[in-house]
Amino acid sequence: MIVAGPTCSGKSALALALARQVNGTIINTDSMQVYRDLRILTARPDATEEACVPHALYGVLPAAESGSVAWWRTQAIAAAHDAWDAGRVPVFCGGTGMYFRALTDGLADIPQPPDSIRAQARDMVGRLGPRAVHDMLRQHDPETAATLRPTDGQRIARAWEVREATGHGLVWWRREAVLPPLDAHFVAIRLHPPRDALRAAIARRFHAMLDHGAMAEVARLLAQDLSPTLPAMRAHGVPELAAVLRGDMDMAEAAQQAIRMTGQYTKRQATWFAHHALAAEVDTFLYEKRFEKCDDAQQMERCGKKIISFVIKRIDAGQGFP
Repeated sequence: MIVAGPTCSGKSALALALARQVNGTIINTDSMQVYRDLRILTARPDATEEACVPHALYGVLPAAESGSVAWWRTQAIAAAHDAWDAGRVPVFCGGTGMYFRALTDGLADIPQPPDSIRAQARDMVGRLGPRAVHDMLRQHDPETAATLRPTDGQRIARAWEVREATGHGLVWWRREAVLPPLDAHFVAIRLHPPRDALRAAIARRFHAMLDHGAMAEVARLLAQDLSPTLPAMRAHGVPELAAVLRGDMDMAEAAQQAIRMTGQYTKRQATWFAHHALAAEVDTFLYEKRFEKCDDAQQMERCGKKIISFVIKRIDAGQGFP
């Protein structure tokens, strides 16, 4: 089962409600929630929620490491099989489109570059800036460079390290070597709340994060003196709160910018999900509201009755197992 949608749309609450109903294991499909250093700012499920049903791939990597799509795919497929072996239904929950695509469509089998080349690529982006390295990539691998935004330092570093390590660009690898998708019957719930509701929820959640220790979380992250090109250092809210800690920005400005940047990201997420099917049409439920947390069975019946009915019917049709 897949529960997908933009940040702050209520995915975690819905996944938890569904997992309770179908005896599920929730498997993280969010590229930032894999980092253990960022429980607050990435809105990872709390200990109480994790105790309700099994959860997998939440907070499993240190911020000093870079979790790739290939790494996640391997771990996620293993977690799905662990769930099936235990007689449970895997519930993939998140908002990272590339992760879902690797799960449902497969992924290019790209060799892992040596650590020395990976470090060199990230150092180049940090020293020269993403635009300069993008210009260099365009000279050596124009096909891949054409697919990347010149400001996307993380993906530019990834493209450079693959080219340096293998002699071929990312686009070449995606054509030539493909790992298969998870062999399963997918049932997908896609959340697509109105933009105004999403913006309001993002603002509320960011201020709640501040109240629950987000600033201290970022201070601990900065104390590790990590490369600014690492994914965890670019999580929503981290650059802005880091600027506050350095004295480069006041809190009001930081909050406003973090909320705005998160809102822009959710727009890109919604566009991606609108153009990429995660399951067959008959197995897909579009929920055009923000799913609110349901704390008891009666509330669940009111706010998710149609979704529960749909999911159980489609899981029964496909048996919920490979």
